[in-house]
Amino acid sequence: MRRRPGNPGRRRALCAFFIAMLPTMPFALALVLGFGPMIGFAFFIRWLDRYEPEPRWMLAGSFLWGAVIACGGAFVINTLLGIGLLAATGSEEAALVGTTTLVAPLVEEMLKGLAVLLVFACFRREFDSVVDGITYAGITATGFAAVENSLYIYRDGYGAAGLEGLLSVAFIRIVLVGWMHPFFTAFIGIGLAIARTTRKPLHRWLAPLAGFALAIGTHALHNGFAMLVGGIEGFALGLAIDWVGYACMTGFIGWMIWRERDILRRQLAGELADGRITTAHYAQAISFTQLSVHLGAIGRGRFRAVRAFYQSLGELAHHKEHLERHGEEHGHSAEIARHRAALPELAEHAYS
Repeated sequence: MRRRPGNPGRRRALCAFFIAMLPTMPFALALVLGFGPMIGFAFFIRWLDRYEPEPRWMLAGSFLWGAVIACGGAFVINTLLGIGLLAATGSEEAALVGTTTLVAPLVEEMLKGLAVLLVFACFRREFDSVVDGITYAGITATGFAAVENSLYIYRDGYGAAGLEGLLSVAFIRIVLVGWMHPFFTAFIGIGLAIARTTRKPLHRWLAPLAGFALAIGTHALHNGFAMLVGGIEGFALGLAIDWVGYACMTGFIGWMIWRERDILRRQLAGELADGRITTAHYAQAISFTQLSVHLGAIGRGRFRAVRAFYQSLGELAHHKEHLERHGEEHGHSAEIARHRAALPELAEHAYS
């Protein structure tokens, strides 16, 4: 069999294309390393919200807010205020320290926190628990980190030391301090969630202020520690402090998830007793993993229907909890009746 002759013109065109694209490859790699892991982090944060997952469009909007509005706005404002500090002090070192330890934490947490505040103010029904607050805050922060990481990986990594520098900065930004922005901004979500769920009027004002202050304080500590202490020792000690904070936040989130499970356990017990759900439904609804039910749903082609059924159970439980704690507010009784009425049809679609 005769081999068809190649097309030299096409090969030359492909080679020319790849040669022309070579200068953009590091930037593309920086974008992949900047966005890829942070998108993975965002999915992990969403997975933690086990019992009443938030609407996907709102989570996607939070991520985009962090990436576009918060990060873009912070770049402009930090730059302008840094120039102002330089003009006021006449010292590049003083301007750098001031921008890094004071200006950037305040500006960045304010812009990221604004997304969480908008959800809290405009979509109050979706802000049912501390886990919800952490979810919105964390996913907004991952969007911010995706853009910031891409910039640092390309500019400070590749720009300073080529491919080796790119990979080194990527390792630091993703592996060593990848959780820093979600960690900082989580305090804002916690503060607003406490204001949403507490019965005490004073706490409704103090909790958001305390959360905002903690977000700025931890951010400023992270930014300023290595700079003020200096050297590899300062970096290592600052990293150790970061990871202690991450560990404490992980433990706190685990406790909040356990408390949210307890809400479902208590509130859905009445639905079980009244025959609205079965024992199997009740057991799956309060299970942490819900792995078996979701795997079975995928196998039967009913994943969306099963997810909708258990999400409705989660929302029903939270509306009952809020009705007990806060009264009607924005129509909890009507929401409870709506979810109860929808359960038979949702169960039929999920399990028929």
